[in-house]
Formats: sequence, C-alpha cells, structure tokens
Amino acid sequence: MKKTPLHFDQSLPAVYGAQQKLSPRIAHVLAHNPSPFTFRGTGVYLVGDARNVTVIDPGPNDPSHLDALLAAIGGRTVSHILITHTHRDHSPAAAPLKAATGAKTYGYGPHARHDGDVEEGGDRDFVPDVTVRDGDIIESGGGRFQCVFTPGHTSNHMCYALDEEKSLFTGDHVMGWSTTVVAPPDGDMGAYMRSLEKLIARRDKILYPTHGSPILNPGPFLRAYLSHRRMRETQIGRALQRGDDTVPVLVRTLDAGLAPALHRAAALTVEAHLKHMIEDGRVAALEDGRFVSL
Repeated sequence: MKKTPLHFDQSLPAVYGAQQKLSPRIAHVLAHNPSPFTFRGTGVYLVGDARNVTVIDPGPNDPSHLDALLAAIGGRTVSHILITHTHRDHSPAAAPLKAATGAKTYGYGPHARHDGDVEEGGDRDFVPDVTVRDGDIIESGGGRFQCVFTPGHTSNHMCYALDEEKSLFTGDHVMGWSTTVVAPPDGDMGAYMRSLEKLIARRDKILYPTHGSPILNPGPFLRAYLSHRRMRETQIGRALQRGDDTVPVLVRTLDAGLAPALHRAAALTVEAHLKHMIEDGRVAALEDGRFVSL
C-alpha cells in the first residue's frame, strides 16, 4: 500500500445543543461532553426530512442534552434509533429518547461483559430492540440504511451507510480528529485493521464520525489511517529489537510527550498491536511480561 500522509481536522467549533445542518437530509447536534476521548463531544446525527427522522448515536444520558435533542427533532416522528456501539458517550440517551418518542433501538448487541474500563466506559444497560447484522437493510423515515459491521474498536461496532447520499456514519471506527483507541480485551487490532480494509473497498463519498468533522475525501484518509496502524507495528517491531520489550517501555518510547490522561489508552492500544503481531507470528510473549520480535 502506498504511504499516504495522515492529516487530522480539529477545526470543529464547540456549538453545543444547536442543530447544525450538514446536508439537505443530515443534521448534527453536539452534546456537551468534551474530553480527551470525545474531542468536542458526541455528535448526534439526525437523518430525515420535515416529517420523519432517524437518530444515530443519541449520546450521553444528560437531561440538558436530551432537551436539546428533542428540540432539534421538533414535531417530527423518530422512526429509528441506530447505535454504532455501546460506549457511554454513544448509547445511554437511547433509553430516554425511546421513552419520549416510542422509537425502537437498533444495534449489533449489548456491551461485551469482559471489556475493561477505558475511554468513556461501557454502557452495560443497553440492549437493542432490534439486533442487526452485516448487510442488513433498515428502511427508515430518514432513508435507506445498510448495516456495515466493523469490529475492532469494540466487538459490537456497526457503521450505517445512507444509500441516498452514499455516506457512512462511522461511529468511533474512523474519526477525523484523531486515531481510534483499540483497547483489549474487547478491542481487537487485527479485526480493526480488517474493518478498515473493508471500508476502503466500499468507496463511500463522505464519512460522518460521531466525534469530529465529516471526512470529505474518505479514500486517501482511510488508506492513511490503515498505513498509520501498519507503521506503528513496524515501529513496535524495531523497538523490540532494540530491547524495549515491555508495554510501559514501549509507550514511553513510541509516545513520548503524551498527555498523562491518555497513557492508559496508549498502553492498551500497544497491547492490541502486540496481540495482533503475536497472532501473525511476528512477536512472542514471555512469561515475565516481556515481548520478543521473531
């Protein structure tokens, strides 16, 4: 794969609670939950017309956010609530939104019980009313969506493609402002990289991540995203050959200057890369917690 520079867009303004129109069919409401993992906050997508709307990733269960979301919906009928995955910044508002509108929730499934605490944490209360799988079609008041299964960031991560606009709502699988955390045991780097390859082959015209601005030129960006992951594994292999053979040492070597709040996420992502490299036969784990390059 040809190496492509990876450029992030961190220009999204923090306009909380107000509906921002992105296309004739798509609008965006930003929740007031900024953090090192959510960037400006959770971007909730409203997809539809003057009568019907589909809500994608309704966000945190915060009363002021829910009020803003309901105000943006107005008198329209909410036909579907689509969940990309079950982190607490994405799915908890589904329950009060369902109670207020009567709309059913859709998703791959509940949160993995073996997941550790990282990022915004897991929403273990969410169970979709309707379970969806890769390739399923959802005919909604907002449009025709195809389900695109993208495990990796979490084992239950689902993207949703809007046929009418050739666009893809990517949740946290791809974000325009940053790379995505892949944290074991639920996060899986091998699955994540295969999911990136899957999106590269799709050729969508625009990506709408839940955090950050839309990605207007998906092909080069996705190739750069995947190239970055492959380059990181090359860096890990070289570091192991130099004797940097534990996760803490690798994080200090590869992520010097990283903000303390991100150290644990960085360590888990390094662990995810090492697990993938072990599966591929490039690395072996020793009983004392060290790793060696093969």
